[in-house]
Amino acid sequence: MTEKTELTTVYIASGQIEAEIVKGRLESEGIPAILRYEAAGLIYGLTIDGLGQVEVQVTSSLAQHAREILADVKNESY
Repeated sequence: MTEKTELTTVYIASGQIEAEIVKGRLESEGIPAILRYEAAGLIYGLTIDGLGQVEVQVTSSLAQHAREILADVKNESY
């Protein structure tokens, strides 16, 4: 991604594992994603006060499509 590419948060996970799963789902659909997180939460495993939250971000031009994919996954019943 270039410096001029704007990123949009499409999902906020409660931890690293959940974020990796969401990222993998988006990438399986051809949408590159990155994870943005607070280092202290990752290093110390903290999940309080937002430290454990991980933002899944995609380029702004793909944000709507990414949200649709994630909404479809959320609505699937097993």
